[in-house]
Amino acid sequence: MKPFLSENFLLQTKSAERLYHDYAADMPIFDYHCHLPVAEIAENKKFANLTAIWLHGDHYKWRAMRANGVDETYITGSASDKEKFRAWAATVPKTLRNPLYHWTHLELKHPFGITDTLLSPATADTIYEKCSEMLQQENFSTQGLLKQMKVKVVCTTDDPLDSLEHHQKIAADKDCPTRVLPTWRPDRAMATEDPAIFNQWVDRLAACTGRDITSYTDFHESLRERHNFFHEMGCRLSDHGIEEPYAEEYTETEATAIFAKIRSGKQLSQQESLAFKSAMLFEFAVMDHERGWTQQFHFGTLRNNNTRAFTNLGPDTGYDSIGDFTMARSLNRFLDRLDSGDQLSKTILYILNPRDNEMIATLIGNFQDGRIPGKMQFGSGWWFNDQKDGMERQMNALSTMGLLSRFVGMLTDSRSFLSYPRHEYFRRILCNLFGNDIENGELPADFELIGNTVQDICYRNAVNYFGIDPEGE
Repeated sequence: MKPFLSENFLLQTKSAERLYHDYAADMPIFDYHCHLPVAEIAENKKFANLTAIWLHGDHYKWRAMRANGVDETYITGSASDKEKFRAWAATVPKTLRNPLYHWTHLELKHPFGITDTLLSPATADTIYEKCSEMLQQENFSTQGLLKQMKVKVVCTTDDPLDSLEHHQKIAADKDCPTRVLPTWRPDRAMATEDPAIFNQWVDRLAACTGRDITSYTDFHESLRERHNFFHEMGCRLSDHGIEEPYAEEYTETEATAIFAKIRSGKQLSQQESLAFKSAMLFEFAVMDHERGWTQQFHFGTLRNNNTRAFTNLGPDTGYDSIGDFTMARSLNRFLDRLDSGDQLSKTILYILNPRDNEMIATLIGNFQDGRIPGKMQFGSGWWFNDQKDGMERQMNALSTMGLLSRFVGMLTDSRSFLSYPRHEYFRRILCNLFGNDIENGELPADFELIGNTVQDICYRNAVNYFGIDPEGE
């Protein structure tokens, strides 16, 4: 019987152990997609206690607590931070076989050094006090944690209207150990479901650019101006969080008329909305190609499914789930339209429904062009799939139907500065896959070859793919 969370955690063979400890463990981190609050990095924030850094905003934990019968008072409500932590500590022993059990204890191990104590009601107060005290040290500030975890690059997620003032402050801070760059996330420029909310955003865009937006052309020009500004601020990636690919037929005249209709405050039909989203998604992709950016697409989430909770708590509070959208035909059509005009930039596709793994793994092969290694990427296991089974399924599909060796690897997709042990989790799973194949005689025991491939996937592929120098300007 192996001890829990030992140095060989998740490593089932000697070959896996060698790959992890000799090649993967010490590699830096290139976190090319996350939701870390930029202001907290800029101010080099220190957190008041463990709840503040670990539970605030973590809807993974909130879902588990609700399932365990914890009242909302102790989740997002008025209870004190210590009371909320105790409620979480009482939930942790009930998360056996949920990835939260692994993540919780990995995050206590790194960076807090707690290796011999499981979180439970009996240990809650001791762990809370010890970690809260450590969080007041300089190396536990936001920048201190990034340095501890060897995070070389962080790409945040930013609305086109963001001033990026905090990114500018970080760029000017010569002591910040990590490059922090913005990512263009224009979802609200396509959110036509509520005309009033859409028009409020467009009005803010107009104010931001100093341009009246009365036409579809004005809208495009204003967005392009913001896109150019993001590029000047170091942005090299876009991201779209959408239910499904939008690839409806439309004409420029139709898109112009649809924009005029919603700008007048009228509700769009479902077909008009899809046509407008299709037009905008294409135009954003063309902008990215012109600038040499990488575009990312996160498909398949059903968001805010609980109306009562949404009314009381708002979005991103743990009421989202996997959708069952059909996307193969529309996604091929969208990418083919771009490729036909040689306007398809480097692309990463993330899916939430694991039934789509093999579909995406084969689809990306349709648009590899022989000019950029791994131009089309099957993104890492995302959200409900960023755990052992989900990561293995994604990598197995990519291995058998594409080139795992060109994979740009793991990201955090998190709002928490304590989430970086997920890279360790990923690397252990990656090394275990290769190690098992070596032990089974399915791969040669060439540790230089396979070890270098592991290091590429852990870090170097991302550096080369995104063209962002972790040390440079």
